[in-house]
Amino acid sequence: MRQVVCDMSVSLDGYVVGPDGGFNWSAPDDEVFALATDEVRGLSAHLLGRRLYESMVFWEDKEDDPALSAAEREFAALWNALPKVVFSRTLRSVEGSYVLAAGSLADEVRRLRDAPGEGDVAIGGPTLATDAAALGLVDEYRVRVYPVLVGGGTPFFPRSEQHVDLELVETRPVGAGGVVYLRHRVVRRH
Repeated sequence: MRQVVCDMSVSLDGYVVGPDGGFNWSAPDDEVFALATDEVRGLSAHLLGRRLYESMVFWEDKEDDPALSAAEREFAALWNALPKVVFSRTLRSVEGSYVLAAGSLADEVRRLRDAPGEGDVAIGGPTLATDAAALGLVDEYRVRVYPVLVGGGTPFFPRSEQHVDLELVETRPVGAGGVVYLRHRVVRRH
């Protein structure tokens, strides 16, 4: 069965978006971008919230764009080939290789976990990730921690009373900018 992974960039004080709504502090250097490309390479599908969709739709049809670097064109080709499901209460249509969710988050995860083939199912966007965590759907957290304090904004996870034990799988610095990559697996108690 496929793993469901939550993959995001976060400030050291725990925010994915700053108080001004921006996240330019998380612009990746070449090594962090290569890590993101490798992660996309290992996916079978990606679930996104509306705001992440609106950011990522930039990559549509960019695999042949001469204005982009070879690494960016490679990412675009991988990203565009990946099935992507958008969860939104406001969008009525999406562009390119994206589709709107036909069922609930739990239904879509179940469908993608059971589909033939290999590769993880990624969940991106803080609201969708929070919903997936509350439903117990996340198997692993992959976090790029940036050495910046933004002082507020959208937290990686809103504070809740849910306790989840995690097991450290990997930790390493990535790139020259002080980013630390963390992977934690959810410990399931049966």
